[in-house]
Amino acid sequence: MIRRATQTLSLLLIFGGMMSVPAAEPVAPPAATITVEQVRPHIELLAGPDFRGRSGLDSLRTARYIARHFRELGLEPLFEDGYLQPIPGALNANAGTQVIGRNVGALLKGSDPQLRDEVIIISAHFDHLGVREGQTYPGADDNASGVAMLLETARRFARSEQKPRRSIAFVGFDLEERMLWGSRWFAAHPPWPLEQVKLFITADMIGRSLGDLPLPLVFVLGSEHSPQVRELLESTPVPDDLKVARLGVDLIGTRSDYGPFRDRQVPFLFFSTGEHPDYHTPRDTPDRIDYPKVARVSNFIADLTLAVANTDESPQWAERPEVPDVEEARTLNQITTLLLDAEKDADIELGGMQRFFVSQVHSKTRYIVDRGNISVAERKWLTRAAQLLLLSVF
Repeated sequence: MIRRATQTLSLLLIFGGMMSVPAAEPVAPPAATITVEQVRPHIELLAGPDFRGRSGLDSLRTARYIARHFRELGLEPLFEDGYLQPIPGALNANAGTQVIGRNVGALLKGSDPQLRDEVIIISAHFDHLGVREGQTYPGADDNASGVAMLLETARRFARSEQKPRRSIAFVGFDLEERMLWGSRWFAAHPPWPLEQVKLFITADMIGRSLGDLPLPLVFVLGSEHSPQVRELLESTPVPDDLKVARLGVDLIGTRSDYGPFRDRQVPFLFFSTGEHPDYHTPRDTPDRIDYPKVARVSNFIADLTLAVANTDESPQWAERPEVPDVEEARTLNQITTLLLDAEKDADIELGGMQRFFVSQVHSKTRYIVDRGNISVAERKWLTRAAQLLLLSVF
């Protein structure tokens, strides 16, 4: 996931020579559901020492790893020149335009002649922070967890005997950690007119929990911009031991690759289990991943995608509804309840001002939830409260 603050864009030259790409450990045979045994090898490999934090040349090796899996699944290349889409950097007077990264993509064509030109994108960024001052930033949650979802969702669809009506594109984005440069380039240079994309889905950090709290939640943002998507999101069965928490994307701003698509009014969904204390540190390692949660979120994304791919009417972009959603207050109330309980049990320590602020948010959201509705003014307060929670507590 991209840093909260604006970053300086320091782009690395990626050389085009062929390099060996280690294979993951054998995975379990394709099944109706995505399993822990399937997602774990991808995360352990991509966040292991061989990939050195997936930046620069190691990011290119990751793109080739993903492309190899797409090829073995029999998925079509997404781009004119194959599975990889070069991303150019700034024009250099002496060396010309340099290739600084590569997106990777594959396509599963839809089965319905009337709908197959409509596309659903399932995506995840695969780059991370690399090696800095001698320390490797493994990026197990950010975002090897999302790549595992991408690859195993692609496997599930490719191995299914009954293909979806609409086409599904599986896309791995490079340079997300460099101001979303990979997804920005893709959205500006798509393989088909962007109007054909009926839903963009991305997952970024789906293997931990917000603040390491005992939350069985996956946060889903973006459904406020499409009534059809929200309806399908609410009707898709949720795996056991997982809860879906809908939030408006304005509560967190632009934090991942949905930004360029949202700006072009493409319906989108962003899945994340939240920021934790190991975010953007060398401690984001495979041994700290909740692998059952990654599998549950991956299955939910696959089920939801299938529902959207087979519906008669395609999702349409809509502005945020005038009536605010009380579910957002319910989510913040649940988070503040766990924060206060964790402090009571001495699992965390809140400062005096933090405790006061969390208690105030807890009380007010409880009042809103009990009342069953939220006003426009309260929604504005909720937005500020959520942003302050992220800044001051997590």
